Amino acid sequence: MRATSAFPDAPRPAAAIGSAPFAPTAALRRGAGPRGFTLVEVAVSVFVLALVITTAITTMQRAFSNLDTARNISTASTILQTQMENERLFTWAKLTDTSYQPALGTAFLRNPTVAGRFTLSRTVATVPNRSNQMVQVTLTVRWRNYDGRSLERSYTSYFTEGGLNDYYYGKS
Repeated sequence: MRATSAFPDAPRPAAAIGSAPFAPTAALRRGAGPRGFTLVEVAVSVFVLALVITTAITTMQRAFSNLDTARNISTASTILQTQMENERLFTWAKLTDTSYQPALGTAFLRNPTVAGRFTLSRTVATVPNRSNQMVQVTLTVRWRNYDGRSLERSYTSYFTEGGLNDYYYGKS
């Protein structure tokens, strides 16, 4: 009776190694041995891999576009808020001057990506039925995203001659 090992991959004793030449197992002799991938399997796997890589690149590109838009909206909001605070310090004559066009502040002009990309404009309109004592000021910032889309953000505020207290309660 021949002893069998509980571990089929265990090394054979030295006498067994040298005693008989290598004999293929029964599975190899029947043609069920190791084989490579077929051309169809390789083609399907290449297609799936290409699909995965393409969607990953497209998703990353869209994410970078959204990140760029978010940064630009934040920058535009800062520009608008800064200019609106400057407008609140204007005299009534300067505030109602329709020929005045604001420029980006020096803090923004130092950054070349902001200075060459963003433009600031202003419109002033007299509010009807207010005896020319109230104006609507709209500040607009325009820019182009890295993908070429034109975007804009606007702030609108109302100003009264002499301030709100003088407007509602009369000039002091």
